[in-house]
Amino acid sequence: MRPCGVFDERYIQDIAIVRTWQHWLALIGALVILYTFPFYGSYYLISLINLLSILIIVILGLQIVMGYCGQISLGQPAFMAVGAYTSAILTATYGISFWIALPLSGLSAGIVGMISGAPSLRIKGFYLAMATLAAHFVIMWIIMHLKITGGIQGLHPPPPQIGNIVLDTEERMYYLIVTMMVISTFAARNLFRSKVGRAFVAINDNDLAAEVMGVNLYYYKLLAFFISCVYAGLGGSLWAHYYMVVHPEQFTFMHAIWYVGMVIIGGMGSIPGVFFGVLFVRLLDEIVLFSSPMLSSLFPWLGPGPGAALGLSAFGMALLLFIIFEPRGLAHRWEVIKESYRLYPFAY
Repeated sequence: MRPCGVFDERYIQDIAIVRTWQHWLALIGALVILYTFPFYGSYYLISLINLLSILIIVILGLQIVMGYCGQISLGQPAFMAVGAYTSAILTATYGISFWIALPLSGLSAGIVGMISGAPSLRIKGFYLAMATLAAHFVIMWIIMHLKITGGIQGLHPPPPQIGNIVLDTEERMYYLIVTMMVISTFAARNLFRSKVGRAFVAINDNDLAAEVMGVNLYYYKLLAFFISCVYAGLGGSLWAHYYMVVHPEQFTFMHAIWYVGMVIIGGMGSIPGVFFGVLFVRLLDEIVLFSSPMLSSLFPWLGPGPGAALGLSAFGMALLLFIIFEPRGLAHRWEVIKESYRLYPFAY
């Protein structure tokens, strides 16, 4: 299993994503389990994986603009809403196929995100966060007041369809959502092995030094917002057709806080960190969902208030503890574990 380091003899081995035969076995095994899970998994777990996969696609986009390019964005739910409403309008109102609406929803969200990310050319840090927050409220206000979006009533897009097969069950949607998640992860992982990804990292490290080295800040900052919002739009489209309802309450400012928390807990600038962050926060939410009734039954004199607020309290406490004790996220801890395994039995 290659203790004491992984040594490569050729450059092609060094840049490979899957580097060893053990990695190939783990990858193939994981894909087999993932694609056969609907045959033996419970309905609850299948629906949970569907939700997690959609969130992973959305958070991958946020990781691109925040973790790699260093641009703070609080507008991811709004860009997700743009993709969801675009797909819903095209399919429900105009009768366009879902397979055409899906890429168009990502493109429309990318264009809106690029426009909303224009302030990043002049401002950064706290001010950029406020600019993206303003974009969130502007976009959601427009959605709520347009007739074509259904206003506060929302829309009801139809389920996707392949020939005569209607993807209207958890198991059928599972394969579509999981496949999109796998493709999105592969694309994001390879993005940072390219010239564009290296430019993003350079801007994140020091934008002034990156500009001196020839990196076009305007181009790459806008490109980061565009790619990030394309991911959000694709996730929003899948969200709309998975739940078959689109409503403004599905894309609130609180969702933006949850999404940023997932990036921080998982680890900034790490693709595996996206999976760790989404899994941790969503599983924490599921634990709270089951433990809240127990809290009310054990301490009835507290009333329903603490049980109802337990989810937000647990999320806030977890985020605070990670910022203090593990600011580099779960991905960093995973890297430490891998390094200790590869160096065993030598301490160095």
